[in-house]
Amino acid sequence: MDNEPQQKTLLIIEDDTDILDILELIFQLEGYKVFRSETGAEIEDLKLMAPHLILLDLRLSAGGQEGAAICLRLKAQESTRHIPIVLLSAEMNISTVCTECGANDYIKKPFDMDHLSSKVRSLAHA
Repeated sequence: MDNEPQQKTLLIIEDDTDILDILELIFQLEGYKVFRSETGAEIEDLKLMAPHLILLDLRLSAGGQEGAAICLRLKAQESTRHIPIVLLSAEMNISTVCTECGANDYIKKPFDMDHLSSKVRSLAHA
């Protein structure tokens, strides 16, 4: 019998490709399957990805949607509201936005990678 735990899947929505590259590499090294998006357009394919957690940049500039709007939309849908969402932002009012859009948690930029990794682990494995 295979007692290996199922590989956890992350969707990272971040318009800064340098941050996206780093997050993808680190979480892959930690054993996650990582999907990446610079615009948030991939949320239409969530059923195929089946992410255990979404890391979502609050301010998407690459022709994408506003992170809070994406979060609100996902939390309003029966099929996606169970997916934990962690907002990433340098915004001063990130905690208020987090509460208003229904995100599970947030991390302020610049972030400590160990803190982010720990938060992802606790939410994705809950």
